[in-house]
Amino acid sequence: MPPDAADLWRFLPWGYLFTVAIELPVLLVGLSPRHTLRDRVVAGLALTAFTYPVVVCVLPPLVWAPWGRDWYLLVAETFAPVAEVLLFRAAFGAGPTRGAALRDATAIVLANLASFGLGEVAWWLRAAA
Repeated sequence: MPPDAADLWRFLPWGYLFTVAIELPVLLVGLSPRHTLRDRVVAGLALTAFTYPVVVCVLPPLVWAPWGRDWYLLVAETFAPVAEVLLFRAAFGAGPTRGAALRDATAIVLANLASFGLGEVAWWLRAAA
């Protein structure tokens, strides 16, 4: 059973901060050298700001409620990195080389995997308590 809408909205700001705290360091280190420190920080804050509300508040009632948590995780954790790679490319361009673009996309996907992994650990620790 998915959390109710009020719980999701209460969780949103804390989950956003948790996610940024995990993903921003990955992006600071992983994005291609063409990006300034400012660009990296903006990306770390903005990409999550665009996708996180969809993952936390929109997808649970649309996917989790009818099909369960596993399907929700599959949809949400596919949506977030794909959308963030596309948003990043729209904001910063494809890059001067294919290698730079691939490095940027890889950094974004790794950042999402890191936050997903640590989020799952937090989920299971909370469920076990």
